[in-house]
Parts: sequence; C-alpha cells; structure tokens
Amino acid sequence: MLTREHFALLAEKYIDTVFRIAFGYLKNRDDADDVTQEVFMRLYSANAEFESEEHIRNWLIRVTINQCKHLFRSPWRKVENIDDYAATLSFGQTEDRELFCTVMSLEQKYRTVMLLYYYEGYSTAEIASLLGVPANTVSTRLSRARAKLKNVLTEVE
Repeated sequence: MLTREHFALLAEKYIDTVFRIAFGYLKNRDDADDVTQEVFMRLYSANAEFESEEHIRNWLIRVTINQCKHLFRSPWRKVENIDDYAATLSFGQTEDRELFCTVMSLEQKYRTVMLLYYYEGYSTAEIASLLGVPANTVSTRLSRARAKLKNVLTEVE
C-alpha cells in the first residue's frame, strides 16, 4: 500500500496523463474528471505491489482505459463539443489548436493510439500491451490515423 506522501507525488506527476487519456477517449471534460478521480481513488486503495515507476504508470493507463470503457456503456453519457473545450485551452499557435481539434475528431481507436504514442511516448509494443491488441494492430491504427490527419489537414490548406 502506498504512503500518503508517495500517493501525492504520483497523483501530481500523472494526473495530466490520466486526464488526457480519459478526455481523448470520452470527449467530455466532466466524464474525464470523473474517470481521473476514480483512477486515483483506485490507486490509493490498491493493495498491489508495484515493481517500478513504469509499472505504476502502465497500471494507471490500463485502469483509465478500463474506466473509460465502463463509462462508455453508461446511458447518461454525453459528448462535449471539442471546439468549446479547445476554446478554454491555450495554444502556442493556431496550428496547434487545429491539430488538437483534428486529432480529437478521429475515431476513438485512432485517438487513443495517437495520444499514447505521441503525447505519452509509448512504443507500439507497449501500447499493444496496454490495449490488449496485437502490435501490428497498433501500427495499422497509427498509420491510418496519420493518413486521416494528413487528408483532413491538407484539405484545410
């Protein structure tokens, strides 16, 4: 079991990661907040022995994805308008906002691998392990997501 101090350090370090994955999955800020809170409640009460910091990070992402899938089945779930949410964020350049909105418009299976690969720095093998799919599936999803992004972004120009 984690000490309060260790839990506080982990929560501070990984809260953005958990929220980003939850929001990317659910497209709703309130639901992503709920999932983030639930994930950290589970971490605090977990009796698991974590081998390393990487093990904790993987555990958090796996629990986040599972919680998102659970929430997807909820009859009360609603999707937030991405443009409204993007307006609350600060972007360095206009292109960053456009890219964010475009990534968020992708299907969930493409969004998730893009977030894990580009924003969290996981390899395709690690993503495959986290999602429970073959590594080739992850590579295919990344390739298709890149192609979709390219098509959408070149149409805009």
